[in-house]
Amino acid sequence: MNKLLSPWWALLLLLILIPLRVDDSSFIESMRLRYFDTLITSKVETVNNIHLVNIDEASLEKYGQFPFNRGVYSEIIETLYKKQAGLVVFNIMMPEKDRAGEDFKLIETLKNYPLVLPNAGSETTKNEPKNPGAVSIGISGGKTVEYPGILANIKEIEELASGVGIVNTFPEIDGVVRRMPLVISSGDILYPSLSLETLRVIANDPSFQIKFNELGVQALRIPQFGKIQTDTVGRIWIDWQQKGVSHSLTELPDSFDNGVVIVGVTAKGLSNPISTSIGEVWPHYAQASLLGTLFNNVNISRPDWADGVELLSIIILSIILLLISRWKYGIIPSIGIIYGLYHTSVYVFQRENILLDASFPIVCLVIVYSIGYTIKFLSELRQKLQIKKQFGTYLSPALVEKLQKNPELLKLGGETRELSIMFTDVRGFTTISEHYGKDVQGLTQIMNRYMTAMTQKILDNNGTLDKYIGDAQMAFWNAPLDDRDHAKNAVKTALQMLEDLRSFNHEISKEGIPPFGMGLGINSGDVVVGNMGSSQRFDYTCLGDSCNLASRLEGQSKNYGVELIIGKRTADLIQDEYDVVELDTIAVKGKTLGVKIYTVTPMPDKTEHKKFLRAYYAGEWKTALLMTSKLRIQNSQLIKYYDLMAERLKQGVPAKWTGTYVATSK
Repeated sequence: MNKLLSPWWALLLLLILIPLRVDDSSFIESMRLRYFDTLITSKVETVNNIHLVNIDEASLEKYGQFPFNRGVYSEIIETLYKKQAGLVVFNIMMPEKDRAGEDFKLIETLKNYPLVLPNAGSETTKNEPKNPGAVSIGISGGKTVEYPGILANIKEIEELASGVGIVNTFPEIDGVVRRMPLVISSGDILYPSLSLETLRVIANDPSFQIKFNELGVQALRIPQFGKIQTDTVGRIWIDWQQKGVSHSLTELPDSFDNGVVIVGVTAKGLSNPISTSIGEVWPHYAQASLLGTLFNNVNISRPDWADGVELLSIIILSIILLLISRWKYGIIPSIGIIYGLYHTSVYVFQRENILLDASFPIVCLVIVYSIGYTIKFLSELRQKLQIKKQFGTYLSPALVEKLQKNPELLKLGGETRELSIMFTDVRGFTTISEHYGKDVQGLTQIMNRYMTAMTQKILDNNGTLDKYIGDAQMAFWNAPLDDRDHAKNAVKTALQMLEDLRSFNHEISKEGIPPFGMGLGINSGDVVVGNMGSSQRFDYTCLGDSCNLASRLEGQSKNYGVELIIGKRTADLIQDEYDVVELDTIAVKGKTLGVKIYTVTPMPDKTEHKKFLRAYYAGEWKTALLMTSKLRIQNSQLIKYYDLMAERLKQGVPAKWTGTYVATSK
C-alpha cells in the first residue's frame, strides 16, 4: 500500500511526458512556437530607416491596371531617388516581357539607378537567374533549403539589377512564418535572400560569404555588417518588432532620408498576405522586418543545446517539486519555481536573444507536482500515524520525522577500514574578519562563498564531506563507497582546491576583499567509520588515530611554509603519480613517536634536497644550513620551507637529537 501511495509515482508520468517531448509532435511543437511568438513580440518596437511604398487601390486608380507598364516602374524608381532614397528594392517580379513593350524604358533607368529585384525558388527554372557568386567556407556540400529551379526576371532586367534576391517564405508546422532562409540552393548554386542581397548592395560587396560545418550552415557574412548566425539550413528568426515607415505610392514623403525603400503590392486581390507571429502581413513588410533584424544585428537563436537544457530542467525541477511536495507549505516555493522558470526564459531572451521554451516544462511541472502532492496528501496521514505508533514512544519527534524519510538512520555503529582523511583550514582569517569589522552578515556571506568553492572539488572527486568546523573542513575518501584510489583522489582534490582558491582570490580581489590562505593535511590509515552518536542524534563520521594525525598535519602546514602536508602512508600510495617531497620527521603535539611528513610539489631533481635531509637527520646542521641558500634558488616553490628550516638550523642541534623534530604547537 505504501508503494502505491508513493509520491514518486508521479515520476512514472514524467517518463511518459518526456518521450512526448522527445518525439515532438506537431501539437507540442506548435505550443512551443506560440510561446516563442510571445517572447519575440514582447520586445520593444524599433522603427528603422526603411520605407514601405505600397501599390494600393489609390495607386491603381492613378496608374491603371496592374502589373504596371515597365515605363511606370521606371518613373517610380526615378521619383523615389529624387526624394533621396538610399536604395530602392522591388518586391515585384518581372518574369515576362512587358505587354506594352516598355522594357527599354526600365532598362535605361537601371543603367542610371541601382535596384534590387526579387527571384523565387520554384519547381522549374524560368529565365536565367543572376549568379551572386557566393564564397563558400568550410565543409563542401553543406545543406541549405533547396529548390529544383529559380523563377527569374527577364534577362535584360536581371542582368542590370544591382542585386537579385530570393523572396520565398518558409512557414513553420502551423503555417506561420517565423524564420526565413537567408540563402537557398538550386543545383550547385547558392542564392541569397532579398534582404541579404540588399545588405550586400548597400555594402557594395561583390558577394556574400557562407560558412558550413558538419551539421550544415554555421553562419553568413557580409564583411561590412559582420557575421550573421543562422540555423543549420541558413534560416534566421525574424524580429517582428523591427518596423518600417509605410507610404502609399500616391502620397510619398518629401524625403526618404537616404533610407531603404521597398516597393510592394497591397491592393486587394493582387497580393496574398502571409501569416506571421503578429498576424497577417504583406510580403514586403516581412522583408522589411527581416532587413531590420539584419541591420540591427538582432541574432535571435534557438541553440542546439536548448532541447537538452529544457528536458534536463523538466527532470531536475520535477524531482525538486516532488521533494518540495513533501513539505507542508511546498506550494509556495513550487509556484516560485514555475514562475521563475517562465521569467528565466524571458530574461534570457531579453538579454541574449536566446529562445528557451518554458511552456512545455511548466505544463510538466504542474502535472507532476499536482499528482505528487495528491498522492502525498493521501498517504501522509497514514504514514505518520504508523511511524508514530511504532517509534513515537522511545524516539524524539525530530528523529521520528527523519525516520519517515530514511528508517536506516536508526542503525548505530561502524566498520574499520582504511580511509584517506583531509583537514583544511583558512589562513589569514583574522585579516578577513578585520576587513568586515561589525558586518557579520558580510563575513558570513564571504565564508559561505569560500566554503562553496572549496567543497565542490571534494564532491566532484567522490569525497565524503564529513563536517564544517568553524572555518575548517573535514572530508574523507573510501567510505561509504569503496575507492581503491582514495589517496590519489584526496591529493587530487587538495591540488584542485588550491587552484580554485587562486581563482577565488582573484575574483574577490576585484571586490577589495583580502585574499584567503589555506592549509591542508591528508593522512591515510585505518579508522572506524559509520553512523556514530546517540539515539537522539548521530552522524556519519570517522574516528581513530589516523584521523587525529590528519588534523595535526594540517596544523603543521603553516610551520613548514607549504600549503599541503601528507603522511607517509598517503605518500606511499601516490608516489607513482605525484611528485612527493619529504619535509621532515616530526612528533606532532601529543605524540612521542616521529612520523615522516611530505608535500606534493614539482621537484625534477631531488638529489640536493636528499643530501640536505641526510645532513639534517644526522645532526650536521651547519652543513644543512649552508645548503639552504642553493636549494632556495633551485626550488622556488619551497622558499618558505627552506627559510623556516634555516631559522631552525641556526639555533643549533638540540640535545639528544634523534632525527625527529618534536612539535611544540598544533
